[in-house]
Amino acid sequence: MIEIPSDLHPDLVPLVFLLGKWTGAGVTDFPGEEKANFGQEVTFSHDGRDFLEYVSHSWILDAEGNKVKPLETESGFWRIDKDRKVEVVMTRDTGVVEIWYGELAHQKPQIDLVTDAVARTAASGPYTGGKRLYGYVKSDLMWVGEKATPEVELRPYMSAHLKKTVTPEEVEAMAKNLPDLPDDGIAFFR
Repeated sequence: MIEIPSDLHPDLVPLVFLLGKWTGAGVTDFPGEEKANFGQEVTFSHDGRDFLEYVSHSWILDAEGNKVKPLETESGFWRIDKDRKVEVVMTRDTGVVEIWYGELAHQKPQIDLVTDAVARTAASGPYTGGKRLYGYVKSDLMWVGEKATPEVELRPYMSAHLKKTVTPEEVEAMAKNLPDLPDDGIAFFR
């Protein structure tokens, strides 16, 4: 069930399915780069203004699922207009800044994005643009990213399946909203 926070800016209601902390795993595979499984933690949050704040950390996983080394960090801001057009400003730890535009699908929680502008520092690797698809499927967040470089045409390079994470503070808040339980605790389930 998706809840709409009372302090969420009204323009952001169509993006409410993104809110929260998400964790999961995926795969990365692009010519000239190490093919690997990765773990990811993504947070979409808000402060009442007309944008969602986005932060993503990912890391390479070994065969047993243990963290081996950092992979990528991204941060940015997501907005949506009254026509369901989405704009994203994103910065990556690799020295890339991107502006993405896209659209929230009609009657389903799916967002297609395409880069409109890419700026790179001298230290960043080759990159000319990308596409991303985000979808809320059976209470999970899934995404796939495509990228292009001067040497490689646009192609899929990363995808992940993320599950919503509940923080200890959220568990505590939920517990406070439960009715008083009988002493044996079992009657609650009858």
